[in-house]
Parts: sequence; structure tokens; C-alpha cells
Amino acid sequence: MQSLRPGAGPRIGTRTGTGPNPRPRSRTAVPAVLLAALAAVLVCTVRKDGYFTDPAGLSWWYAACWALFAAAVWALRAVPARHVVPLVLAGSVVVAATGLVAAPRTSTDSFRYAWDGRVQAAGISPYDHAPADPELLALRDRWLFPQGAAACAGPDLAPVSPGVCTRINRPQVHTVYPPVAEGYFLLVHGLSPDGGHLGPLQAGAALLSVATAGALVLILRRRGDPRTAAYWAWCPAVPVEAVNNAHVDVLAVLLSVAALGVVVRHRAAGGALFGLAVAAKLLPAVLLPGALSGVRRIRDAAAVLLPAAAVVGLVYLPYVLGSHSSVLGYLGGYAEEEGYEDASARGRYALLRLVFPDSWALPLVALVMAAVVAYVIRRGDPERPWSGALLVTGSAFLLMTPGYSWYALLLIALVALDGRWEWLATALAGAAAYVTGRALGEATGTVAYGLAAAAVLAGQMLRRPQTRRAEAPGVGRG
Repeated sequence: MQSLRPGAGPRIGTRTGTGPNPRPRSRTAVPAVLLAALAAVLVCTVRKDGYFTDPAGLSWWYAACWALFAAAVWALRAVPARHVVPLVLAGSVVVAATGLVAAPRTSTDSFRYAWDGRVQAAGISPYDHAPADPELLALRDRWLFPQGAAACAGPDLAPVSPGVCTRINRPQVHTVYPPVAEGYFLLVHGLSPDGGHLGPLQAGAALLSVATAGALVLILRRRGDPRTAAYWAWCPAVPVEAVNNAHVDVLAVLLSVAALGVVVRHRAAGGALFGLAVAAKLLPAVLLPGALSGVRRIRDAAAVLLPAAAVVGLVYLPYVLGSHSSVLGYLGGYAEEEGYEDASARGRYALLRLVFPDSWALPLVALVMAAVVAYVIRRGDPERPWSGALLVTGSAFLLMTPGYSWYALLLIALVALDGRWEWLATALAGAAAYVTGRALGEATGTVAYGLAAAAVLAGQMLRRPQTRRAEAPGVGRG
């Protein structure tokens, strides 16, 4: 496994020399031009409504965006240090804004967000009723619940009753979102103008994505290279998944980044932020081993875990008291539906199933993840908890091969913190599985994740000599 000691992660290095930089403006202009090109292509990508009609064509647009992103990040290496932070942050604003040019294109999750906010504003627990329940008829409108054969002809609409459909996916089941997410939906609903539809959710997501870029820069100016914040700030997945599709994952990412930055010096405060992140989207729970990197005493671990658990319990409590149904909602059914309980379903555990029988997949995942977690806690660097968090999270992605591309938003933020660019291939694999797989079949995800695993191994091999030099006794000492 890769070393988690200080300096093991790569940086987007600057070119150094003894004389003054002869062309600072031109070196700043190159990534700026590439960012402008990226923004233009992103606008075309977001406006292309090809998820159902032309997934292969949409995949090519995605590929162009990622190529320009890679070129812009590479060009950032030559930018003078004083220009880096303004360029990264300005680029984050421009890139995020491209997600606002169209309604959500590849996901309908935000319609559920809007509905849950409306239900809560009416004084009803979102966990008590499914959108199709007749008890909520008074809250329906023609936007979320179109009527008539013509209105219900779209591929992204679900039937509710004869002549009535809805834009909300899975309308027959209760919500799956944790309480911090539900509180966010209620807040956005309260701030939304009449007829705002999904625009306020997209605008809120854009603000959260830019705030995440700012948080990354603040952390990296003290503990890394602020250039690597561009891995999040300019990544095409951010305007597509965080902004255009308005996935609430971006809220969990911001809270997770803040938690990782704080826990280095203030374990209890960092643990509380982890609790908020987990209560926004359960996925950030995989970061906790990273937060425990290098912990040797039970009380140090408790200083993180107890505040996290307490915050989760506190934010759930009002919903527990105000709900007649389980606040876990459709969580168990969702896990079963997505194939995490059945190793032969929907492309889950695809890489393991290439080598081992399907029945081995779950035990192997548990075994490998336990080993990775133990390694991170024992060998991880407490000054860089995001390094261990990236190893745990990335390993989970490669083992479980999720089919939804927005899950990787958390992984992208971890890459920005740690600088291990090769893990971005795992995020790209999720997009290939979700979009390109519609055109080429389920095997697309398996191939994409296989290539991502190869990229991670290649990156580690290329970095090994540098890591050994950094760890050698006396290196860099006067």
C-alpha cells in the first residue's frame, strides 16, 4: 500500500529557477484561455439533452471537458505563485456557473429535494409519506405532477395514478435523505420565489461548490499546495453533478472538507463537523478512519467519534419526535435496489467478480476494507487526515464500483486536498458507467473501473522513487 507519511502525495509543482520569471503574464494566460474553452464546452455539454436520446454523443462532450480540464490543471504548474489562488477561485466561479445554463439533464433527484422542502414547509415530516400518497394531494401542482397522456410521455416521468405522473423518481417510497439534507431542502424552499422550481437548488449548489473551493484553498495554503484545489474547482463533474443536477452531495462535501481541515487541531470540533457531513449524506462516514490516522489512544479516538455520533443523534432527534414512520425511510430498500446486497446485480463489485465467484464479493469487500482501515489508522499521518481518507474512500469505490457518478464528488475533493491526481480516474469511471454505459452496455463500467484501478497503480509506481527519497533519513535537512 502507498505511504501516508508527510510529503508522500504529489504536488502540482511550480517551475523554479534562480532568475526572474521572464513571462509571468503569458504563463497565467495559458490556463486562463484553457479555462475559457472548458467553460464554453461545459455550456454545450450541460445544454445537450442527450442522456436518454444520445448517451454516446453526450459521452464525447464529457471526454472533451475532461481533456480541457487536464490541460488547464497541467498549465497551472507554470503560473506564478501570486496568481494561483485568484485564478483557481475565479475559475471555480466560472466553471460552477456553467451548470446553471439548463435544467437538470442527467438526474431527477432534485425534484425529490423540492418536494421534501414543500412537505416540510406544510408541517409534515418528509419521512411519513411517499409522494404518491393520497394524503399529500393538496401539495401537488402541475409542475411536479403533470397530468394527461401528452404530459406524461417523457422517459423521466413516473406514473402515480391514471392520467397523473410525477417528475419525482421512486414516488411510491419514502425519502432516503438524512436530516441535515432535509433541513437544507426546507431552507432552500423557504428562500425560493414562487415558481422558482429547481433554479434555487441549482444556485445553492453553485454557492456550495465555490465555498468548497475556498475551503480547499484555505487548508492547502497552510498544509499543501493551493494549486491542487483546482482538481475540485475546475473539475467537470462539479458543474454537471453538483450544480446542474443540484445533488445534495455538494453540501456533504463542503462539511467533509471543513471537518478534515479542523480535526487536525481540534478533534471535537472536527468530529462535530463529521457528524453534520454524515447527516447530510451518509457516504462521508468513510472518512472517519482518515480522521483517526495515527491515533494510539482510545480517548483520542473518542474525541472524534463521540461528538460525531452526538451530532448525528441530535439532528435526527427532531425528525424522530415529529415522524410516525421510520426516519431511515427507503434506505434499506435503496441499498437492495442498487445491488449492494446482491453481488450479481447492476454491475456492483464488478472488478472482484472478474476474478472471484459472486458469492465471495461481499466477504472480500469487508476483508479488504478492514485491512485498509487498519492500515490507515496505524500508519496514517495525523497532520494529513485527508490522505488516509482518500485511500479508504478510493478503495471503497474500486471495490464496490458504484454506478452513480455524483457519488465521486467526495472523492474529487479528497484528491484536491491530497494531490494524488490518479484517483480522478475513479471519478471518471463513475461517469462512464452512468452515461456511456447506456450506449455501450454494463461492461462499460467494468472496463472504466479497471482502467481506473490501473491508473491508481501506475501513479503509485511512478511516485515510489520520489516517496523513498522523501522518507530517507536526512533528506532536506540542513
